[in-house]
Amino acid sequence: MADKNSSLDWFKSNFLSLFYAILIAIIIRTFFFQAFFIPSSSMEPTLLVGDRIFVSKFSYGYSKHSFPFSLPLINERVLFSEPELGDIIVFKTPENLRIDYIKRLVGLPGDKIQMIDGILHINDIPVKRKKIRSETKLINNGQIRNVLVYEETLPNNVYYETFDMGNTRADNTSEIFIPEDSYFFMGDNRDNSKDSRFIGSIPKNNLVGKAQIIFFATEGGSTILEFWRWPFDIQMDRLFKMIN
Repeated sequence: MADKNSSLDWFKSNFLSLFYAILIAIIIRTFFFQAFFIPSSSMEPTLLVGDRIFVSKFSYGYSKHSFPFSLPLINERVLFSEPELGDIIVFKTPENLRIDYIKRLVGLPGDKIQMIDGILHINDIPVKRKKIRSETKLINNGQIRNVLVYEETLPNNVYYETFDMGNTRADNTSEIFIPEDSYFFMGDNRDNSKDSRFIGSIPKNNLVGKAQIIFFATEGGSTILEFWRWPFDIQMDRLFKMIN
């Protein structure tokens, strides 16, 4: 009987430890930080394929998308704080709540956005940009392309680098007016990004959080389980790098 009680106590103790660990992980993920993996090149050169980042869930308040699986526990955003131009934000589109997007905020509610010959215009004013270098890049279809790198400066003086691969259909758009309580996002890799130019403005309730730091990075996206590749793939210069 003593052995049976001892086994039951051991099971209860371990079950409670596991339960509390899961509960703490859910609380941290919901209210504080969530980890994301960068699977595409749409935010290059700022974020690279293989970057693992922490996103703060408290930066813009909370909505149902703060919870795992977007559980509809709250209807509206609470404790809301307005995002700033230049923030890199994880969000979900109204059409597909299963996919997380990460892009840079370039338009606020009420703004008019237009791309003209590859230059972003906000309220009819072209955003300042200057060429800083050129790079050779292997793109998705195996082609090698020359890429121009520009430093772009938004009206609030936030600056960052963008890729320009030449003339594409994304270089020119019609005038786009951002609705109330919505935001306009673009990838830093301007010619290789599915963003608000194609999917439209994003409601504030669909914001998930603000990208803050790269905590781990592997070249080409080798997984955390492929530990034998780490000595060759880990990008040491990107570990614990703050995101701008």
